[in-house]
Amino acid sequence: MQAFITDMMEQYGYIGVFLLMALENIFPPIPSEIILPFSGFMTTHSNLTWTGVLIASTVGSVFGAILLYCIGRLVTIQRLETIIDKWGHVLRLSRADLYKADRAFTKYSYWTVLFCRMIPLIRSLISIPAGMTKMKIGIFLFFTTIGTVIWNALLITIGSSLGENWSSILGWMDTYSIITYSVLMIGFLFLVFRLIKSKK
Repeated sequence: MQAFITDMMEQYGYIGVFLLMALENIFPPIPSEIILPFSGFMTTHSNLTWTGVLIASTVGSVFGAILLYCIGRLVTIQRLETIIDKWGHVLRLSRADLYKADRAFTKYSYWTVLFCRMIPLIRSLISIPAGMTKMKIGIFLFFTTIGTVIWNALLITIGSSLGENWSSILGWMDTYSIITYSVLMIGFLFLVFRLIKSKK
C-alpha cells in the first residue's frame, strides 16, 4: 500500500495527491497518515509546493466526503426502522433508540463533523450520518473543509519537517489512533451502559 501511494504521487504530482485523498475518504484503508506526510516530504525535493499540496489534498478529501454524504442521503430513517424492526431485538435497540440517536447527532452534528475529520478512519465515515440526518450541504462543507484543512496542514507540515524521515510519523499516528479509539470506545460503552440502565 505504501509503495502504491508513493508511486502515485511521484508520477502524477498534485493530481495523484487529489486522487489518493478522494479515494482515502471513500475507501478508508488507504491512510491519509501515509499520503500527507509523504506529500509534505515531496515538497522538499520536487516542484510540489506546500500550498499546492494542501489545496490538492483538501479538494480531494472534500470531494470524497461529498460522495459519502450523498450516499448517506439515500439511507432514510424508514430504512433504518425496517432494520431495527428485524434485528433490533438482537442489538437491544428499538425505534425510540434510533430517534434518540438521530436527535443527538442533529443537535451536535456541526462540531461532530468538525472534530471527527481529524480522527483516522472515522474522518471518512462521519460523512454518512451527516447525509442521513439531512445536514445542510453548505454547513456540512464548511465544517468538513475546516477540519480537513487542519488535519492536512498538520500532517503535510510534519512530513516536510521530517524530510527523508517522514515515515517515522507512522508510529506516532498508530499511538494517536489507539488513544483516540480507546477514548471513543469508553464513551460508547458508557452510553450503552446508560441506555441499558435507563431501560431497566
